Amino acid sequence: MIFSSKEDIEAPIDAVFSAVSHFGNIERSALRRGARVQRVNRKTHPSTLIAWDVGFTFRGKKRDMLVELTDLDAPNRMLVQSLTGGLEGNVSVDLVALSKNRTRMSFELEVRPKSLSARLLVQSLRLAKTKLSKRLNIKVAGFAADIEDRYKDGRLA
Repeated sequence: MIFSSKEDIEAPIDAVFSAVSHFGNIERSALRRGARVQRVNRKTHPSTLIAWDVGFTFRGKKRDMLVELTDLDAPNRMLVQSLTGGLEGNVSVDLVALSKNRTRMSFELEVRPKSLSARLLVQSLRLAKTKLSKRLNIKVAGFAADIEDRYKDGRLA
């Protein structure tokens, strides 16, 4: 199952990539939302660059996830893979320079079940795909607006 979103951002591609790949900010954001985040030295994929153990509560149950950055092609692409409880996910962020000060960010999340319980979860996600896609689009648009604001204020290189 794939969810995707695109946003045009009024900032140069290097500044957008800097914001998207600032892992310290991403870690702090997850911590503020109640997740447990810890960088680890574990690699399950040969091309893993950075890995994190992440813990969070979903549907009233504590979950653990291994998240790995497996591809980083500055300033064009970033690929993050994750594995939790029989559910495998890939998040890719692709950036394209539309002009000197305008960048298109494409965000794609692919979720694949690897167990029966994960298949049931993905089936319930399919039923709510329209609602979830709208929520994703709102989140990506908010992130893009935040990047634009930080760039205009000079807080982003």
